[in-house]
Amino acid sequence: MSVLRPQDQLPGLNAATILLVGTDDALLQQLADAMLKEDCASTLKVHLAQSLPLPSNVNRPRIDLIVFVVNLHSKYSLQNVEESLHHVDATFFLGKVGFLATGAGQDNHCSIHRNTVLRLAHTYRSPLFFCDLEVEGFRATMAQRLVRMLQICAGHVPGVSALNLLSLMRSSENPFLEDV
Repeated sequence: MSVLRPQDQLPGLNAATILLVGTDDALLQQLADAMLKEDCASTLKVHLAQSLPLPSNVNRPRIDLIVFVVNLHSKYSLQNVEESLHHVDATFFLGKVGFLATGAGQDNHCSIHRNTVLRLAHTYRSPLFFCDLEVEGFRATMAQRLVRMLQICAGHVPGVSALNLLSLMRSSENPFLEDV
């Protein structure tokens, strides 16, 4: 599903496309709506998918950033992301893939431990964000971050590439014990 704003139809603007992959359609749609409210010099396109691979019979745009959304309250959500990862081209893992874990604010209801998602992001050398998408303020902040990250991944921020962004984000992450 593609969500576009009316001003996205203007000719001559640079397009930036994000693919949000996750099992919770309502949360993904709310995040997409929040992203589309953000001020963005690029033509912002948000596509939603429950899993990968995408159907082969659709005309696919260039995808600049893929964000896998894991609901910490659903083991199915994690399993779906793990299976979908096998369908991503290796070049995307050079700064154009991220993970977003939602539901972390309610630890007592989580069926997936945070360390499981941390290990997944670490394995794929991709950034991980924790955010309760159910909370509007947190969702808006995450939308801002993802739009900025998307602009960088699409090449619309002079002097910063997806690899630069990845190395900057990695330097601020907590290292795993085996890395020390």
